[in-house]
Amino acid sequence: MLDRLRARLETYLESVGKWFARLQTSPTAWTMVGLVISIIASVAYSTSGYAGQALGGVLVLAAGWFDIVDGAVARVTGRSSKRGAFLDSTLDRVAEVAVFGGIMLGGYSPPILVLLAICFSLLVSYTRAKGDALGVPLSGVGIGERSERLLIVAILSILGLAFWGVLLVLIVALYTFLERTLRAVTSLKGAASGAQLAKQQATSA
Repeated sequence: MLDRLRARLETYLESVGKWFARLQTSPTAWTMVGLVISIIASVAYSTSGYAGQALGGVLVLAAGWFDIVDGAVARVTGRSSKRGAFLDSTLDRVAEVAVFGGIMLGGYSPPILVLLAICFSLLVSYTRAKGDALGVPLSGVGIGERSERLLIVAILSILGLAFWGVLLVLIVALYTFLERTLRAVTSLKGAASGAQLAKQQATSA
C-alpha cells in the first residue's frame, strides 16, 4: 500500500535523492545507517517502560526514512545494482528482526506473539521474493508490507501501545501472507494449464 504511494511521490523522492547524493555517500551506506538506527531502536525497546517504547518508535520512523533515502540515492545517481538490491533487502530483514527482538526483550508483548509477528512478516517478504522468481509479481499485494508493518509498530509504540502494535502487525502480516500465497498459487495454476493446452495444440497440429 505504502509502496504504491511511494511510486506516486516519485518527483519528491527524486529531490530527496539528489539532496543526499550531494554528500557523495553510496546508497549502501544509507542502508547501513538505517540498520544502525534500527539496532539502536531495539536497544531502546529493551529498556522497558513508556520512554523505551516511545523512543523506539521514533527511531523506527527514522530508520524508515533512511530506507527511502537509500533507494532514492541509488536511482538518481544510477548506482542501482543487484548487489545493492540484495544487501538492501537482506539488511531490511535483519533490521526488522532486531526491532521485534527489542520489543520482546522489553516485555511489551508475550514472546509467542512477537515470534509469530516476526515469522509471518518474514513469510510476507519470502512470498514476494519467490513469486518474483517464478514470474508472479506480488509487490503491492496485501496490506502488510514492510513499510506498513513498521509504521504500525512505530506509531502505536509512540502512543504507548507497543503490544497492540505487535498484535496488529501479526494480523496484517498473516492476512498478506495468505493473500499472496493464494494469488501466486492461482496464477501458477493458470500458467501451468495454459502451457499444457499449448503443448496439446502443438502436438495435434
